[in-house]
Amino acid sequence: MIHYRRILELHDEGISLRGIAVSTGNSRQKITEIIRLTEKKGLVCPLDEEMTDQWIEEFLFPEKTMEGSGRQPLNFDYIHEELAKPNLTLSLLHHEYEVECRANRKIPYSYRSFLRHYSRYADKYKATLRIRRKPGEIMEVDWAGSTSFIIDRDTARK
Repeated sequence: MIHYRRILELHDEGISLRGIAVSTGNSRQKITEIIRLTEKKGLVCPLDEEMTDQWIEEFLFPEKTMEGSGRQPLNFDYIHEELAKPNLTLSLLHHEYEVECRANRKIPYSYRSFLRHYSRYADKYKATLRIRRKPGEIMEVDWAGSTSFIIDRDTARK
């Protein structure tokens, strides 16, 4: 991740582009691009506490946000509720999402982006699989036939 706040603070202190690049681990081209964009948009130091790296990124690059991409937004609550139902997968929900987008004449996210955004949502809310017990804790066997017989080889008893 790019540390926008650190880059802007170091630039305000008068550190060279090479020094900022070494300190943050970003290329000089990327640092130059960030500095030019902040000057163009009027963002100057000192920065407020609410101006986090994420806030600065959304301010400088609004097209990177889901809303700014021009695509049909995802309803994460609906997706999460539907996944709780039996026999529903993310693939089926993505297909349903694509059909809805085409009906509304919107651009859908690709399956890979759909999964990435949902995964971020699930991580954010710490959503987990709905297993009420530990996997492998209980072994269940569904048997509808007749009872099987076990014969001990040493004693030949049932």
